[in-house]
Amino acid sequence: MDFQLTEDQRAFADMAQSLFADYCSDDQLRAHDTSGAPYMQALWQQCVAAGLHSITVPEEHGGLGLGMTELLAVLEQQGRALALVPLWEQQLAAATLARFGSPALQAAVPALLAGELTSVSLAGLAQSRGCSLRLARQGSGWQLLGDCPAVPLAASASHALLAAQADEGLRLVWLDLNAAGITRTPGQSQHHQEIADLQLSAVALTDDALLAPEAIAWLEPRAVAALAALQMGVTQQQLRRTVEYVSERKQFDRVIGSFQLVAGKMADGHIALEALRSSVWQLVYRLDAGLGAKPQAHAVRALANDTGHQVGHMAQHVHGGMGVDVTYPIHRFLYWSRALAVALGGTEHHLAALGDWLADNDNLGWKYDLAEDELHATPL
Repeated sequence: MDFQLTEDQRAFADMAQSLFADYCSDDQLRAHDTSGAPYMQALWQQCVAAGLHSITVPEEHGGLGLGMTELLAVLEQQGRALALVPLWEQQLAAATLARFGSPALQAAVPALLAGELTSVSLAGLAQSRGCSLRLARQGSGWQLLGDCPAVPLAASASHALLAAQADEGLRLVWLDLNAAGITRTPGQSQHHQEIADLQLSAVALTDDALLAPEAIAWLEPRAVAALAALQMGVTQQQLRRTVEYVSERKQFDRVIGSFQLVAGKMADGHIALEALRSSVWQLVYRLDAGLGAKPQAHAVRALANDTGHQVGHMAQHVHGGMGVDVTYPIHRFLYWSRALAVALGGTEHHLAALGDWLADNDNLGWKYDLAEDELHATPL
C-alpha cells in the first residue's frame, strides 16, 4: 500500500511550508509574543489569499471541495512552524454551516471565505459536569444562557460556533457575538492567542441559529483530526530541535545525545510520534471515505494528548536550564502542545467515551467491515 501524499496533496503541504517559513522564524514568533496581537494577522491574510482557509468547504459554496487529507497536510506544516492562524477553525466552521445550516446560515459562508474572523469552541462537548451553555425554548425561538470559558479569538470575532445543551441533546449554535446579553472578558492563552470568556444572559435566538442535530457528529471527529495534525507538526519540530540540541550540547566532554538514557528518550519520542501519525492517518482516511470514525476519533484524541505531554516534557527535561529560559525558543512547543491538549477534552474524557462506545458495540475490533462502521457512518 502507498501511504504517501499525492502530488496535489504534497503541493498543498509545500505551499504551506513555504508560506509559514516567511512569517514564523524564531525572531518573528518572539515579536508576536510581545505584540499583544490576537493572532498572526499578516500571515492570515496570506493564507486567505492562497486559499488555505477553504480546503474543506464545498465547491458550490466557494471552497475547494477537498478532504481532510489535504487539510491534514497543511495543518502538520502549521504545527511545525507554530503559525498562529485559525486555519482549521475557519474552514470547518464554514463547511459545517454549508452542510448543516439553514439558508440564512449558509449565506454567512462567503464572508468567512473572504477572511471575516469567526470563533469556534467545542469545549462544551467535553465538560466534566455537562455543557455549561443551555438552550431553552422561548416562544417561537430560543434563549441561550450560561458561560463559555476561554473561547479562541472571541474578543475579535463577529460570530462564534458553539456547542449548547438543549432538552433533546447537544446542538451547534451560530452566535452573533454582538447580540444583546453577551459579555466578553478578553484574555490571552499560554501560546499567545487571544481568548475571551463569554457570559450569556438570556440571549434570544431564532430557529435559524441552530444547526441540524447531526452537525456535531460530523464536526467533532474532524476537529479531533485537525488538532491531532497540529500536534503532529508541533511534536515533529520539537523533536528535531531537541535532537539538534543534544547533538551539540556537551557534558563531561561528551555530547549528551551520546548518553544511553538521552538517546533512549529521543527514540521513545519518535516512536510515540509515529504511532500518533498512523492513528491520525487512519482517522482521516475514514472521514474522507465516509466510514464510521467515532471510536477512532476518541482514540486519536487521547493519543495526541499523551504524545504531546510525553514529548513536550521530555524535550524540556533534556534541555535543562535552557528549557525554562523563555528567550530560548523550545518552550513555545510545550505551550502549543498544552494549548492543543485542552481544546477539546483531555485524555480521560475521551478514553471514558471510547469505553462507553465499546460497551455499546459487542463486535470488538477495528476491522473496516464491522456493522457499527455502517451504523455510525457520517455524510461526507
